[in-house]
Amino acid sequence: MDLNLLVDNLTNPALLFFFLGILAVQLKSDLEIPPNSSKFISLYLMFSIGFKGGVELSHSNLDLEILWSLLFGVFLALFIPIYSYFILRKKFNAANSGAIAAAYGSVSAVTFVTAISFLEIEQINFGGHMVAVMALMEAPSIIIGVLLMSYFQKNKKNKINLSTVLKHSLTNGSVLLIIGSLCIGFLASDHQAMGIKPFTTDIFKGFLAVFLLDMGISSGKKLNDFMKKGWFALLFAIIIPLINGSAVAIISSVITQSDGNRLLFAILAASASYIAVPAAMRLAAPKANPSLYLPMALAITFPFNITLGMPLYLCIVQYF
Repeated sequence: MDLNLLVDNLTNPALLFFFLGILAVQLKSDLEIPPNSSKFISLYLMFSIGFKGGVELSHSNLDLEILWSLLFGVFLALFIPIYSYFILRKKFNAANSGAIAAAYGSVSAVTFVTAISFLEIEQINFGGHMVAVMALMEAPSIIIGVLLMSYFQKNKKNKINLSTVLKHSLTNGSVLLIIGSLCIGFLASDHQAMGIKPFTTDIFKGFLAVFLLDMGISSGKKLNDFMKKGWFALLFAIIIPLINGSAVAIISSVITQSDGNRLLFAILAASASYIAVPAAMRLAAPKANPSLYLPMALAITFPFNITLGMPLYLCIVQYF
């Protein structure tokens, strides 16, 4: 791995604010971001990245590469939870295995946003259609996780209403905002897009830094309890994303030759959802333990991807 690339990433102010959040928890500080402010910032990030992706997509030629990229993203969202489920079943019950598999098949929008910020720092271009790929990867993995739980659970009487889960996953706030912002950005003219550029672009990194501070505080609170749950979940939360990200960093060369797009594919494959999937699992799998799959995604996989994962996957992309 290029040490300069790793140092640049680890000294990124936004990432350092994430570590500050973890440190604040360890020091038992009363530092916190008000819940309403945190929700607003997360909505802003989804809006900004969706809108900018739509603007970029409007400047792109809708060619076979974009079509194959969308199909490849959906394939990953279907394949990853299936093979993850059978690994998880060696240790967990059907409900927990399905919920964790769905989380790791789905994507983390915040990890995706952080990866885009990383690419901008490294001055590496990427396609606006990758935002659409991310949006398409949310729902399929949730559906697969629910189907696996429904098929393998011992008590067949507790049927899961798949249509309700599907509707919830598609109308989830973050998913709806990403898709809606993407469409609006696609329809907006260049003059109209420039009118809100100070809001969508100029202040983006500042809001990202504050949001990662909040994520650091949330991760730090969940980390201590999670460490008591054993080594299997911890190893899964690191090794599976590492395998997924590294493999997709190589395989994605068949789909696109863009280093930026390939890195984003790797991050999408390696990330785990801690927003959309937990919300859906409250309906679909009330017996699944949120104190298991939520800390795995947020307290282990998320920090790994934004610290070591991104520079590692980029090195793999550039090497192959």
